[in-house]
Amino acid sequence: MTEQDMITRTKKFALRIMKIVGPLPKTVQGSAISNQLMRSGTSVAANYRAACRARSKPEFLAKLGTVEEEADESAFWLELIIEGRLLPEKLITPLLEESSELVAIAAASKKTALSRLFRSQIANRKSQIS
Repeated sequence: MTEQDMITRTKKFALRIMKIVGPLPKTVQGSAISNQLMRSGTSVAANYRAACRARSKPEFLAKLGTVEEEADESAFWLELIIEGRLLPEKLITPLLEESSELVAIAAASKKTALSRLFRSQIANRKSQIS
């Protein structure tokens, strides 16, 4: 998956989140979950875009960590919608699956980037010693 593919995918996730919060019940529970899900679900896309513009590897890693956390938080709110029977499960399950996939992708990307950062630092230290 390319960087642009992931930007598009996270943006589509955010748009789907925006559509799903509208029909939530206008109760205390529905409003609370709606606000939290809207925040975390759209944050996935915003933080991935920010990661792509990172000025350093540590900044990139930090933003990817935020993407992972926000996608996982979105999954939590989606689980509550299902378990609280606020909306039909068949409407929520595809979004829950997508949030889980986004968590996995962000975690794997973070692991790869961290590995590359360590290899780069080791190479720099070796060249300084020589």
